[in-house]
Amino acid sequence: MQTIDFARSTFTFRVDSEKKPPKTVTRKVPYSLNNARIPIEAALTVTGKDGGFREEYVLGVSCKTEQVGVEKDIWHIPNADFKPIFSSDTFMAIKTYEVANRGATLYPPSLGEQPERQIVAIEETFEDVRIDLSRVDGRVLETPQAIVEAVLGNVPLNARTTIGNDRYAAVLEYPIKTINANERDWIYQPDTGPVLLPDLSRDPENMMEGIELAFAAFNTPDWVEFIVRVPTPVAEDVNVYHYAEPVRMDCVNEVLVPRH
Repeated sequence: MQTIDFARSTFTFRVDSEKKPPKTVTRKVPYSLNNARIPIEAALTVTGKDGGFREEYVLGVSCKTEQVGVEKDIWHIPNADFKPIFSSDTFMAIKTYEVANRGATLYPPSLGEQPERQIVAIEETFEDVRIDLSRVDGRVLETPQAIVEAVLGNVPLNARTTIGNDRYAAVLEYPIKTINANERDWIYQPDTGPVLLPDLSRDPENMMEGIELAFAAFNTPDWVEFIVRVPTPVAEDVNVYHYAEPVRMDCVNEVLVPRH
């Protein structure tokens, strides 16, 4: 079985405003050219069971909104946590400010307000996007004892969680960053993320819009509990984005050792 070598997987997007003005920035860029390389944190593949749809989505690690190459005042104020998601032809920028529903104006201002989840076609805003998803052979750990022993042996581990309905099958792939292990009772439990959680009730052309960020936890092969990032009230008329909504699903979980 193949698995992802997350340590060697990145995507790089190239912005060249002399050729194609960007549509996702909120400040005038100081230089016309930039290549941004970002590690891939999780992947999702959704396949239609009728054979008519298959798409892969990759999630980049968090970074902060910034001006590149300036002498001072690098950070945008107010600053946003920025998480990018790419498919083969679509890009989603998820920006999280200190409160939910805080607006930002795109640059130039004629582009209007930037939503917190901005979705654009890759060809409309980037000069180039290169997705370098490194895949290697992986060995599935078949028993709780094997998983626990791998954890205590400091072996790098990945997870594959397969969910589905009558219309789609979806495979979530992610590195296991945090995991609990008990060698007395042979109990294991990853608590790790973020992962890409799809809404499989959507049509293919709207699949990107329904993807949410979540953390995953499981201790058996046949179910998983997610905690989903959602707007969460903290005061009257004040929401923040927080991992606060639990969702349980039947699935197939696999824990794998990447072979380097």
